[in-house]
Amino acid sequence: MSDNLVQDLLDAGIHFGQRRSAWDPRMKPYIWGQRNRIHIIDIRQTVRGLLLAKKFITKTVASGRNVVFVGTKRQAKGSVEHFAIEVGMPWVTERWLGGTLTNFRTIRERLKRLEELEALVESGEIETYSKKMTSQLMREKRKITRNLQGIRDMNKLPGAVVVIDTNRESNALREARTLRIPTIALIDTDGNPGDCDIPVPGNDDSMRSIEIIMREFAAAVSDGLVARTAAAEGADEPGEQEGEKPKRRSSRVKFAADAPTPEAAEVAAAAASDTTK
Repeated sequence: MSDNLVQDLLDAGIHFGQRRSAWDPRMKPYIWGQRNRIHIIDIRQTVRGLLLAKKFITKTVASGRNVVFVGTKRQAKGSVEHFAIEVGMPWVTERWLGGTLTNFRTIRERLKRLEELEALVESGEIETYSKKMTSQLMREKRKITRNLQGIRDMNKLPGAVVVIDTNRESNALREARTLRIPTIALIDTDGNPGDCDIPVPGNDDSMRSIEIIMREFAAAVSDGLVARTAAAEGADEPGEQEGEKPKRRSSRVKFAADAPTPEAAEVAAAAASDTTK
């Protein structure tokens, strides 16, 4: 990681945590000290978490799976939406609707309803309804658009969930854990690092800090997309077009209901190996 990035992180105040009275003791390994009753986050831990998160995001995207970015707090909305759109990943910046992941089929039904309402408006058919009905339909359309616009192209569950502030996005993290989807989080000193698989300790209230972290996450997604495209082009080489059969993976391996998914196990293994260095 370049010295310029580390300097950018420091200039953005990413090392400033919450007041000492508001801290979560489980964040102690990530705290360097305190000044004026405010905890100072160890920038080395921030860099370590960021590197591990970027590596995992790149690998996830390269494998063909997408990453959903979640940031519903005021300071995070702009950066999350901007960078997610820039790299073509799903995002949530309004209220996280319960069941967005665990009841994904119902969410898709609501998106189909949005398409129906948009078709009514585009065709002009909505003008044939009464004023009261038109008002109700337009209100419904605005509500669905506001809450689900960022995930309307997400046709399957994501390979990872990235959140800003674990306390604010506890529902998203809980659903991801239920489905054993790996999670990454920018987490302040008042959060619980155990709520996510890869914590990136840092100030999650600073707009500048969030912007830099999202910029780095977006860069990791871009690297993954490049690798995904290269892999797709490699699959179209003459050898496979002439009838070569790809090797089949064994289907004998089964995972117990309480066992971690291969993705989550990979996160744990990467974190363990990184810790031993």
